[in-house]
Amino acid sequence: MGEAQVSLEHLFRVFTKPEHKDSKLAQIEQHLSDNILDFLSQHVVTKKTSLEEVEQDFADAAMPESPEFVSTHAEHLLDKLVAHSVNTYAPTFIGHMTSALPYFHLSLSKLLVGLNQNLVKIETSKAFTPLERQVLGMMHNLVYEQSEPFYQKYLHSARHALGAFCSGGTVANITALWVARNKMLGPDAGFTGVARAGLASALRHYNINNLGVLCSKRGHYSLSKAVDLLGIGRESLLTQPCPDQVLDPAVALKAGKMYQEQGNRLLAIVGIGGTTETGHVDPLDELADVAKELGCWFHVDAAWGGATLFSQNYRPIMKGIERADSVTIDAHKQMYVPMGAGMTLFKNPEDANAVRHHAQYILREGSKDLGATTLEGSRNGMAMMVYSSLHILGRRGYELLINQSIDKAKQFAKMIDEHPDFELVTSPILSLLTYRVLPQSVQQKLISLPAGKAQRLNGKVDKLVVNVQKLQREAGKSFVSRTRLESPKYGAYPITVFRVVLANPLTTTADLQAILKEQHEIAMRNKVWQELLPADNLLAKVANN
Repeated sequence: MGEAQVSLEHLFRVFTKPEHKDSKLAQIEQHLSDNILDFLSQHVVTKKTSLEEVEQDFADAAMPESPEFVSTHAEHLLDKLVAHSVNTYAPTFIGHMTSALPYFHLSLSKLLVGLNQNLVKIETSKAFTPLERQVLGMMHNLVYEQSEPFYQKYLHSARHALGAFCSGGTVANITALWVARNKMLGPDAGFTGVARAGLASALRHYNINNLGVLCSKRGHYSLSKAVDLLGIGRESLLTQPCPDQVLDPAVALKAGKMYQEQGNRLLAIVGIGGTTETGHVDPLDELADVAKELGCWFHVDAAWGGATLFSQNYRPIMKGIERADSVTIDAHKQMYVPMGAGMTLFKNPEDANAVRHHAQYILREGSKDLGATTLEGSRNGMAMMVYSSLHILGRRGYELLINQSIDKAKQFAKMIDEHPDFELVTSPILSLLTYRVLPQSVQQKLISLPAGKAQRLNGKVDKLVVNVQKLQREAGKSFVSRTRLESPKYGAYPITVFRVVLANPLTTTADLQAILKEQHEIAMRNKVWQELLPADNLLAKVANN
């Protein structure tokens, strides 16, 4: 084949002409279009390969000097990248919030890349700007259910924004708290506001010692990033214990009052609409009351659970979300859109003006440029993927997907409950649950043990769970994640558990049965299991310690 030439003719071809239909890139594209699950099954290698081994394929920091043929590079990607990626389409990949996508996103992604719009300004996006505004309006309507005249007034208003589209929940949470901070510490008599004068000047002007954000310990780590970036400080993220996995409104009120009585100001309470670890939903309605009493912003991080609002059956779980000042939702989670589609929604269309920026060459005063009220500048048109999904699937289609995910999680919980050697730790509220492998005889003994002795025995069980999770992952047939969390059953100390996310519509009950069977077989072959089985001997050792 020879080498690719360094010439304008060659580069022009790369920019303008597709690969021949028999080329490797064309074959990849065709296979993806025909059956993406089959493509991934064939090309993603399931055998164990360490990260250190993979790193060797990407260890050369030298810049490539000469061009190579597209097909040659496509082969390279298949061998070095695709082969060692994660098959998120697999129905037995149930460990994280990443799932199979509807096939139409493949073709639409090609259109998105081909158009290469930049949503920072009208001049580089045109129709994409009103499309994104409409998507934000539809999602705002899903949460807040305002009247038709409300949306006619604000949907395309240059002076207002119903939300901000962004790359994900982290930026969405930061944006929400950024708006809250700028509103609370805004311009005042003789003061230009925190956005211009800075946080130190704002605290002095308003006679505030510190500014705090309150949430439960189940709050996403992005909240820690947010208070860091906004100058509030990580020590001012007031995380409250949640033995029942949710933020107790009485605890929140007491902590908030105590904080403010010390000369501080509570910026916001963050309620979680679907925690990352267990899928629990905070009592949002009651927390809205607490936020009102404390005079602070109420933000709901519903990056995971926001899509539950599509379901008439399960929407009541999110009761109170409509009272939030701002809400985070990730479309690349339960709305089955490719990665990079998050948003924060504002109940009051005026609120986004607290962070509005202008520049002479773009984002001019009075323009409808979306970059004026978004943290990110240049952004692609991912809103198109959400727009298309909303139309192709519709509310009722999403409702069906949400319902079957939660129902499937309940079925899996029932399987775990009925198996003598597994213990359900957190029942599914949405489509997440946690559990662990635990010999029946040990389960029975743990109930009667004093807290200290139970903790030591649970430490042994933790090792078993870790071993099983690692060995199952390395076997490559299926994947569940693991975490550590407190369980009311065993007191304040955390235990290690399997964590399962049932969002992939391709996952069947047969897949779930196979996953449990595999875990049980791995556990019974494990050395720790053998040590746990003679439970009476082990308990005697624990009692003597």
